[in-house]
Amino acid sequence: MAASTDPLGPPDAGALRALLTKDPAHNLHFLGLLEEFGFVTPNDDGRFAYYGFQRAGELTAALFVGNRGSLVVPAATHDGDLTQLCEGLAGKVQLRACVGDRAHVQVVLRALGGKTPKIDRELRLFKVSADDLGPFTNPTLRLATEEDLPRLLPLAAGTVKEIFQRDPLTEDALAFEDRVRQRVRGRRTYVLEEAGALIFKIDVGPRSQFGAELEGLFTEGHERGKGHATLSLGQICRHLLSSIPRLVLRVPEESPVARMARKVGFVPGRAHRLIVTG
Repeated sequence: MAASTDPLGPPDAGALRALLTKDPAHNLHFLGLLEEFGFVTPNDDGRFAYYGFQRAGELTAALFVGNRGSLVVPAATHDGDLTQLCEGLAGKVQLRACVGDRAHVQVVLRALGGKTPKIDRELRLFKVSADDLGPFTNPTLRLATEEDLPRLLPLAAGTVKEIFQRDPLTEDALAFEDRVRQRVRGRRTYVLEEAGALIFKIDVGPRSQFGAELEGLFTEGHERGKGHATLSLGQICRHLLSSIPRLVLRVPEESPVARMARKVGFVPGRAHRLIVTG
């Protein structure tokens, strides 16, 4: 069988979507990146790229590579083909972070990593559709505004601290504030306010016609255990599922967030993994 490893461009859009939509919930992150970024970058600056492996004319494995390796997202129907794709990119991609199917992330790490990950998280993909939702709502959940930024930044930083054990407000506060601001401007961040304080936030990550991934769920410490997150998660799910078919959430399987997600109506899917090497 003829096989090849190549960069992917606009003519490959249909083949790439066909690969990803074989399991759209599993590949929602990749599908959202594809819809958000497309194939052409401004001034061809190398900000991101797609690579694919074709066997007998069919695309069977693909990688999204952001900033030459700062984020790698794999997708494949055959692990062996993903291995060949990654081995063909050795020396060209400097892996710094990867997220996706647990087995696929291991393939990427083995071929492109070269380092023991600084952060290695086992995750479970949870998914939900409108028919799965329980009776949890909170109509006071709202979109964040730029006026919320001074109160929002500590919550956003809290998410990073819990996942990555680092404080973005001490590393590069201006860059972090800009990222948070861009999410607010993109209408991707929702907050819950009580007595003038923001006590909960959640972000809408990569989104496409096939669904969206929820990220960055964080409740202020002294407000935990009061049901705010459960009601707010139910609320944002109802809101978003009025226009898209599914939502996913990736968290450690035995975490409080996973238990809350199950209560809201999310069902567990495949095992995923997040690694950061540098």
